[in-house]
Amino acid sequence: DARAVRNFEKSDSCPILLSPRVCSLYFLACYTGQEGARPEVFVSQGRLQGTQARVKGTDRLVNVFLGIPFAKPPVGSLRFAPPEPPEPWTDVRDATSYPPFCPQDLTFLRRIQQTWKEKHAPLITSEDCLFLNIYTPAFFILFSPEVMVWIHGGNFIFGGASRFDGSALSAYEDVVVVIIQYRLGLLGFFSTGDEHARGNWAYLDQIAALQWIQKNVEHFGGNPGSVTIFGVSAGSVSVSALSSMHVCCEGVICKLAMTAFQTAPILVFVNHIQKAAKLYACETTSSVAIVHCLRQKTKEEMVFNSIPMIPLVVDGVLLPKSPKELLARKEFNAVPYMIGVTNNEFGWNVPGCRTSHGCLPALATPVLSVPPEVLPVVINEYLGDTDDSAELRDGFLDLLGDAAIVMPSLETLNYHRESGAATYLFEYQHRPSLYRDTKPAYVKADHADEVAFVFGGPYLDEGSCYEATEEEKHLSRTLMKYWANFARNGNPNGEGLAEWPSYNLDEGYLEINLEQKKAKQLKKKRVEFWTKTVPEKIKEKSGEDKKEHEEL
Repeated sequence: DARAVRNFEKSDSCPILLSPRVCSLYFLACYTGQEGARPEVFVSQGRLQGTQARVKGTDRLVNVFLGIPFAKPPVGSLRFAPPEPPEPWTDVRDATSYPPFCPQDLTFLRRIQQTWKEKHAPLITSEDCLFLNIYTPAFFILFSPEVMVWIHGGNFIFGGASRFDGSALSAYEDVVVVIIQYRLGLLGFFSTGDEHARGNWAYLDQIAALQWIQKNVEHFGGNPGSVTIFGVSAGSVSVSALSSMHVCCEGVICKLAMTAFQTAPILVFVNHIQKAAKLYACETTSSVAIVHCLRQKTKEEMVFNSIPMIPLVVDGVLLPKSPKELLARKEFNAVPYMIGVTNNEFGWNVPGCRTSHGCLPALATPVLSVPPEVLPVVINEYLGDTDDSAELRDGFLDLLGDAAIVMPSLETLNYHRESGAATYLFEYQHRPSLYRDTKPAYVKADHADEVAFVFGGPYLDEGSCYEATEEEKHLSRTLMKYWANFARNGNPNGEGLAEWPSYNLDEGYLEINLEQKKAKQLKKKRVEFWTKTVPEKIKEKSGEDKKEHEEL
């Protein structure tokens, strides 16, 4: 490789008078050369030994370090507390095994495993779960590659780092890929609304991971001055939230890439605390008492008896205002920003009852932020007066996808565009070939379908796209290139790629399918409906209610 230099003669000791970073790169070089080698690296806590892997379709090797702790186990007094720096170790730490997932109901992962034909790491959970995995090009390099930090999705209640393999993206695009974990569910977000348990533990975990990466990634060859965070679904909510946390992330994050963004609701403290206290039979006399009570519960009790989670707390410290207010006031890091959606975001959420006009309002209400009296206007916009079951189903799924994901994504994108940052939008449209056995024919590009291709799934032996067609392999190479270009330059465009227009006043975007093409004004009529018609109807209804009240 033109970027590589010769390997040093293998040695078990580090050259004298070299900095820790140079020592780390020296060991990475010394232990590189053949598949199955055991590369070593120095980090702030001690020495790590990883493994080496070869990616299909390339002769390049990747150094893989799994299960690196970036914080102490959040157990005992650290449950419902900010993460603390990890303890150092004296021996060489083995970094060749996947870490456990954070506590969660594994039913969700098993369903995904079946749908995507995934070959997961062992489905084991533990509260000791604040780990990250690192994938880095396995050659001694003359440059510092960009760092791409992935935050997994899962509605803040399931998922984990070991569902994803960064080997192909690292090998094909010469980037350092870091995949992090964070606390989930009640363990990640419980708050008493005061200093005894402020909440946002999951976000604090993510910040601790980013700070660890900033401090240590150059030991893996990465450039701490060029960090892109990217995520999907709940991960994209995290990306957006982190961009507003100046005290923690300013100067750390250089670029943001998001898929399937959703607006996170705000936590109502009183009801939340009362529900938790009742469920776990805790005293409610004080915040101290309920926090102490919940710290005595097992992780299984915390997962399987959990109340519905609302993953955001405006605590006045980490988040001084709601995310929407921070966006409107432009109180976020104005850095290059990329966001995207699929053309069937709720294909996975087929209604459980028979699709009809009668049951649709009840199904739609939880995801719609409109008054009940305006709901018929929204239903009529998407369903009209049809009685055809297929048309009702498709219209309803479009409604859910637009309301929950597409419109919030476009609103957020517009705020970033107005800040002067470079902005890019995509709509992913390819239905994976593996769906022929797992999803009905009407499902198009579903929620998060592009992720496997961004990670080079067709080139991973145990990836979810290992049976991909040749066209899908080419698509995967294209997406890896776009995403890596964005990480390098803040612009996804590059040689041999279809032009991806910036999202400026003409609202250009890229349609991503087996072939890519540029387009303008995604869902123009629907955007006008949600930004003009719905607010007008709400205003009208509000005026009518006010008049009726005055007459009474």
